[in-house]
Amino acid sequence: MTAATFPFENSFASLPAAFYTRLMPTPLPAPYLVAASPSAARLAGLDPAALAHEDAVAILTGNRVAERSQPLATVYSGHQFGVWAGQLGDGRAILLGDLAGAEGAIELQLKGAGMTPYSRMGDGRAVLRSSIREFLCSEAMHGLGIPTTRALSVVGSDQGVVRELIETAAVVVRMAPTFIRFGSFEHWYYNRKHDELKQLADYVIDRFYPALRDEESPYAALLEEVTRRTARMIAHWQAVGFMHGVMNTDNMSILGQTLDYGPFGFMEGFDANHICNHSDDRGRYSYANQPQIGHWNCYALAQALLPLIGEVELTQEALDVYQPEFARHIDQLLHAKLGLNTSQEGDRELLDALFALMQANHTDFTIFFRRLSTLQSGGPEGDEPLRDLFIDRPAFDQWAESYRARLRAENSDDAARKLAMDQVNPKYVLRNYMAQLAIEKAQNKDFSEVERLRALLERPFDEQPENEEYAGFPPDWSSQLSVSCSS
Repeated sequence: MTAATFPFENSFASLPAAFYTRLMPTPLPAPYLVAASPSAARLAGLDPAALAHEDAVAILTGNRVAERSQPLATVYSGHQFGVWAGQLGDGRAILLGDLAGAEGAIELQLKGAGMTPYSRMGDGRAVLRSSIREFLCSEAMHGLGIPTTRALSVVGSDQGVVRELIETAAVVVRMAPTFIRFGSFEHWYYNRKHDELKQLADYVIDRFYPALRDEESPYAALLEEVTRRTARMIAHWQAVGFMHGVMNTDNMSILGQTLDYGPFGFMEGFDANHICNHSDDRGRYSYANQPQIGHWNCYALAQALLPLIGEVELTQEALDVYQPEFARHIDQLLHAKLGLNTSQEGDRELLDALFALMQANHTDFTIFFRRLSTLQSGGPEGDEPLRDLFIDRPAFDQWAESYRARLRAENSDDAARKLAMDQVNPKYVLRNYMAQLAIEKAQNKDFSEVERLRALLERPFDEQPENEEYAGFPPDWSSQLSVSCSS
């Protein structure tokens, strides 16, 4: 197979025409490949080396449409910052179709490929800055083992795009089994079109959750499974300090995958109330709020599915799995982060005391958990690298003694524990300053930093001594960086 003969199907196009608009992407002048992910290419059944070919770049930009592609933009609605926003849709995204990938069919979607009927006042374009951020973070989250859409490539162009300033255009190719979101169901519910609502639910069950078809109430079972997946996904976010920044219902995947990377951020100096999105002036999507907002979004999905489920009690039972699922999963993840192999009385207090200590000292989230594996259960010798992360060192010493006692209570082996902890506490995450460095170089046609970070973040748990500089504290200037919904 060559890059020019992408063997597309398009299962979404089997739905009635009301679900989408068929249209062609808007070409970009003189496109050039900025970056591509070899692992994402292999997942889609593509030859990574072929993506650099001129014909492939044209397809990944939307300048040329593969013979079997059926480009379309989908309609959906949603709640944005907790307020019903009405009809939204793919305002700058065009679905090319799906490919038979290594783990099943996977859709390829162009983001930034021009205006659609759902663009509202937008221009349908994406800029190089936001496209690089999405490309890198999609692949970084995959490297961390967190459910996510993938990013196949970024293609740039010198065409100007007006944002706060004039920037250059880009198209990122996103990949997922489906881009159907909570808002896709809300659209039909709030338009009182229950036939279309049922068609969409049946499509999702038959294609992505076929085992649920045999359940007594397949639609309630669908809600329950999506609720569980959402709870687990957000537990993963919390465990690595990831903040999505704009958890609107139109940004929530029906598969429980992290979807739509805009004003995201990874926690640096720990502050549970940190808001990574400059546009979120009320802090709705702060780090601490993410679990409850995930639950709120599941309620919004439940409201949309209620006409199909038919019973409020069944709907509520499906939603009731969220909190215990989140609690169970975050507990498992945090025990693993501390290298604890068993659950014992007092563990919750130990964890609460740690996060209170980190909050009071604004301890760097990633660096602390990575260094914690070096703590010796026998005594405080060698604690200095950890103590140095705290202004209040006596308070840390007190907590460390409690932690040491807890390790001894399960006869923890220091060497085995370090090995296990280093497999769950990443050494490298995509800090905003790292993305900014890559963006600035790429704006000058130097794409080496994008590739370096992609390769680095593919193995976030490995030592990678050649990249040690990225494991340290962010530079002072990074505190001035700000991301918003335009990011």
